[in-house]
Amino acid sequence: MRDFLEALGIQDENPGGFDGEWIGSGNLVESISPIDGEVIASVREVTPEEYDRIADRAHEAFLAWRRVPAPRRGEVVRQLGNRLRALKSELGQLVTLEMGKIRAEGEGEVQEMIDICDFAVGQSRMLYGNSMHSERPDHRMFEQWHPLGVVGVITAFNFPVAVWSWNAALAAVCGDATLWKPSGNVNLCGIAVTKIAERVCRENDVDPAIFSLAAGPGSKIGERMINDPRLPLISFTGSTNMGRHVSETVAKRLGRTILELGGNNAIIVTPSANLDLVLPAILFGACGTAGQRCTSTRRIIAHASIREELVERLTRAYGHVRIGNPLDGDTLVGPVVSHGAVEDMQQAIERVRAAGGEVLCGGEPLSGDEYPGGHYVKPCIALVRNELDIVQEETFAPLLYIIEYGSADAGPREAVDEITEAVRIHNDVPQGLSSAIFTENLREAEYFLSQRGSDCGIANVNIGTSGAEIGGAFGGEKETGGGRESGSDAWKAYMRRQTNTINWSTDLPLAQGISFG
Repeated sequence: MRDFLEALGIQDENPGGFDGEWIGSGNLVESISPIDGEVIASVREVTPEEYDRIADRAHEAFLAWRRVPAPRRGEVVRQLGNRLRALKSELGQLVTLEMGKIRAEGEGEVQEMIDICDFAVGQSRMLYGNSMHSERPDHRMFEQWHPLGVVGVITAFNFPVAVWSWNAALAAVCGDATLWKPSGNVNLCGIAVTKIAERVCRENDVDPAIFSLAAGPGSKIGERMINDPRLPLISFTGSTNMGRHVSETVAKRLGRTILELGGNNAIIVTPSANLDLVLPAILFGACGTAGQRCTSTRRIIAHASIREELVERLTRAYGHVRIGNPLDGDTLVGPVVSHGAVEDMQQAIERVRAAGGEVLCGGEPLSGDEYPGGHYVKPCIALVRNELDIVQEETFAPLLYIIEYGSADAGPREAVDEITEAVRIHNDVPQGLSSAIFTENLREAEYFLSQRGSDCGIANVNIGTSGAEIGGAFGGEKETGGGRESGSDAWKAYMRRQTNTINWSTDLPLAQGISFG
């Protein structure tokens, strides 16, 4: 086990701050693996005073980095992607060890980092501004996009490295520096990634403080970041409640935010759906990462005519899901992140029962030699009504709700017309991240994707809610926060727009035909 940690530069005790140099004199905290409850290594957090030093250095690095031509910045990011390629296995193992997702997903997360680096390299030559026609003769109007500053990145435990890369790769080609506070559950991942970025920067004679790090508690370091005017943009991934606090705090200083908050993602299964596609989509969406993705499938909205068959096949498949050590290649579901997550799931199941829902399978905590550490649970399926309070909330665990719509006696035409009921149920939650419909009917698919359909930031047809590609903008609506990261034109969030007008005439005409003087 120690070999891959050594390859990543992880020691028994690690400083948790980086500003071009490694610092940290705060509390010593242990990183504990959810796999078995054993200590991996320890991290010395930064103090508030050290945070201020890191923020100052990040800003200093930004002032120099913004002067580097964007394609040259892209070359540095290209090399970062290549270094991640070389360490994909090692970093993926660390993600699995510290967070608990299975090996395939751990390496898949590193691949996502590589992919966004590739995307950002191309973007570095396409930071386009528009050209506009002026109403005044011999005038030229256009817009430019300039680097913004130091981007504060606060990430969650469930994607301990990928979300940083969504922000850092794009911010870097846009000319920004980043200051990263990882989740306290996965500080070692943050340290390992920063060491990789540091090496690439030094090989290119770039100030490595453009990729700064400040590990520490949210109550001290996180609060300092969201109140810090040196950080014009805060990218925050976490709960809706904390997102509200972040949004309010940053807005008070008129800063910007990118918020990636809760999801309550649903799949609509219509009578024409191909259940051979539906089943693996649900299994991965609901059980992958032990139900701890923002895009995890939480609700299945199934037509009454196929609900019974779907549930029968789904419960049978759940019985064959391999639960255990995520470092083992045959495991499909590893541990949840903490004892608190186990308790949250148990309380949610009790609330389901108390409200009249029916637990169809699973939900029990697992113990014994095969499940050390107390973080393992059986994925659970429950039959519920969408309006239950617990269904309206996000439970960050492998808990899947089955909700029925339509009439079992509906003919084909009536069943298609009932898609409006399914969409109403689908949208009747506070969150709006990811969504999907399985159907072979064009009307149902197009209705779901129309302005009357899904109200989520991501809407899919015949694929599940989980596993988004980096080429599209990632994010959601309503209580999901409205932020967008990764692909499409998400790069614009990391820059400031400037409109320019050049008068190359010998007169000074005013706009709107105004005559003055």
